[in-house]
Amino acid sequence: MQDNITVLNVSEINRYVRGLLHSDPRLRDLWVTGELSNFRHHRSGHMYFTLKDSKSSLRCVFFRRENIRCIFKPSDGMEVILHGNIAVYEPDGVYQLHVSEMEPAGMGSLYLAFEQLKRKLENEGLFRPETKKKIPVLPRKIGLVTSPTGAALQDILVTLKKRFPHVHIIVVESLVQGPGAASDLIRAIDILNRRKDVDLIILTRGGGSLEDLWPFNEEAVARAIYRSELPVISAVGHETDFTIADFAADLRAPTPTAAAAAAVPEKEELLNILKQHREQAALALKRRLQKEKQALDYVVSERFFSLPARRLKLCREILAQLDKKLNREIVRILQYKGIKLNALNDKLESYSPLKVMSRGFCYCRDEQGKIIRSVNDIEPAGILKLSFKDGSARCRTEEIEEGSILDQ
Repeated sequence: MQDNITVLNVSEINRYVRGLLHSDPRLRDLWVTGELSNFRHHRSGHMYFTLKDSKSSLRCVFFRRENIRCIFKPSDGMEVILHGNIAVYEPDGVYQLHVSEMEPAGMGSLYLAFEQLKRKLENEGLFRPETKKKIPVLPRKIGLVTSPTGAALQDILVTLKKRFPHVHIIVVESLVQGPGAASDLIRAIDILNRRKDVDLIILTRGGGSLEDLWPFNEEAVARAIYRSELPVISAVGHETDFTIADFAADLRAPTPTAAAAAAVPEKEELLNILKQHREQAALALKRRLQKEKQALDYVVSERFFSLPARRLKLCREILAQLDKKLNREIVRILQYKGIKLNALNDKLESYSPLKVMSRGFCYCRDEQGKIIRSVNDIEPAGILKLSFKDGSARCRTEEIEEGSILDQ
């Protein structure tokens, strides 16, 4: 061996290679896509896995201080996009990607987290219909959990006052978006559950983006709703918005106004129903009394009726018992009919096309009166007739655009 040859040890070689990689700016800010394999979430909190494509693989580490911001759960076979830098692990002499960010490829992380949590809670049974609590027919006091400055609060208050002004309202103010909103919602639900005079909780806010509505997709909020001893109506966002809170609640309302309508009956309608039941009960009572009077007259007229005073007293006692029984039966029938009528009314309204059209929807026909169900049925420059709740309009087609309305 020549004297002028430099001999390096393994650590020096690995340290030198590490320095080369560290000094390359192209390797300091990488975005890499591939499929996860050999995923392992260590008890230390670090995540170790391999990122691979059809021809090669790359070892990766996602340290705990970085992965705590990852809102979905990675798993083998998942296509992801990673952000990080290349570094050398000197003890093994192996280069690897130090991940700082992870996103699912082709799907938003919030949506993926939503689906994962929904599947988890559904498997635990939090959404089972048999666990849902019944909404009271006529609650005495309703607790509202919402922002004091949001339009949802005013919509509910106006609707409740219009439908049944005698119901009492308690508003528990809460954040409905941003950091701390989830814990604030849980606090409000717990406050109302500690009260003894509240019969129903309405959890609500107006529409917004998925990020704005995210506190209502938190697992802790869903569990707070599930363990609530009071029935909960969830009315979050617009009609097309769905949150985990909607699935966990005892009833999901498409809008805040619909939540108020589901919480209380309409006063005038209820009074009309009670009036009808009162008239029916009075008529039934009159017929029953006539029948009993006929029976009493028959007994009094019998030849063996030797002691009229005693028999009359006995008949009066029987009549009093029957009257009490009749009153109890009338009350029971009225209650049963009222519940059945409310259910039928709700079902009737749910099938009404006018209810859909009153929210801005219409249906379209061609000149021959045929219903248009697809843009493929529309002729260019053809005449269309649009039917609305309060009238119709004739229109001419200027342009046909294909594609789902969700893509527009």
